[in-house]
Amino acid sequence: MIYLLYFLLALFLALTITPLVKILASKLLIIDVPKAPRKTHSNPTPLLGGVAIFASFTIALLLYLQFGSPNFQVVPIKFFLSIIFGGLVLILGGAIDDKFNLPPKILWLFPALASLIVIWSGIGIGIKFISNPFGEPFSLNYIILGLPLSGIFVWAWMMGMIFTTKLLDGLDGLCGGIALIGGLTMFALSLGPKINQPVTATIAIIFSGVLLGYLFFAFNPASIFLGEGGSTFLGFILGVLAIISGAKIATALLVMGIPILDVAWVIVKRLRYHKSPFSGDRQHLHFKLLDIGLSQRQAVLVLYAISAVFGGVAVFLQSMGKLIALVILLCLMISMAIITVILYKRQHPHIPDLFDYSQNDGVDQNGQK
Repeated sequence: MIYLLYFLLALFLALTITPLVKILASKLLIIDVPKAPRKTHSNPTPLLGGVAIFASFTIALLLYLQFGSPNFQVVPIKFFLSIIFGGLVLILGGAIDDKFNLPPKILWLFPALASLIVIWSGIGIGIKFISNPFGEPFSLNYIILGLPLSGIFVWAWMMGMIFTTKLLDGLDGLCGGIALIGGLTMFALSLGPKINQPVTATIAIIFSGVLLGYLFFAFNPASIFLGEGGSTFLGFILGVLAIISGAKIATALLVMGIPILDVAWVIVKRLRYHKSPFSGDRQHLHFKLLDIGLSQRQAVLVLYAISAVFGGVAVFLQSMGKLIALVILLCLMISMAIITVILYKRQHPHIPDLFDYSQNDGVDQNGQK
């Protein structure tokens, strides 16, 4: 019942704060105007959804710290502080970008700093090894260039998760919904007998409640968008939850598998065509699902279902089982890409390659999609 209470508290806070943030964003003129080909909305929409998520999450988390009597031997107070201050860095940096459109060479500094704050808390130092389904665990108890390997690993992991959700944020409710599935998966995992961490379970259920409340406004047709801060904050929390839940990296990979593979593939394509890996385009799988005729809701629900299935399976699998599931997920991703190409070619026989940048990103010379 206590988990239900925190879930409902977080849900209520998000339902209450999000409309206020919408008003604030409109007054400050922090609005996404649909003028680029990759935009899928037709009306100007307030940004700063991440501010609503961060505020709701932080208030609920502080109430838990005050009245919930968490076990600080399991999750020290520095961990909570790193979550709050690291998230604040992302939200402030994201709000500035939403208003002034910062260049990518500056934007990466905020995730980098937030990830360093996590390492400062000691989360990274606590990871001594990574499970190996084929034998002895991989040890992280090394020093490289004067830095602990565990800290380097955690920093890279956090940056990867942050940029995965950042680049995933392309359709109404897609990023928030998959992050919600990830939060619920981490909640179930934390309650399992192998982990049994009420503290991390509470953090995960608060995160899930906030996202459910936010999705009332963000699911298609969305009346508010995450913005830069929101899209990065979701990956930040998922990355932290994976670490403090006992370094359950494979579980997070299964929940976020399709987005991670999609992001990796798109970055390779961008580099191949000499484009910035952080530039915007319509090369992501979720855009291609729209191109073959799915509605926004249908495309989002398909990706929800895949994440939910693999996330649910991950709760019950051991290391070897998770590795097999990851291989299956990779095969599924490849199959979806092939099927999408075949369907698109049938519908648009004059375009030779659905995923070719030479096709002007899915826009013809007249600017039509």
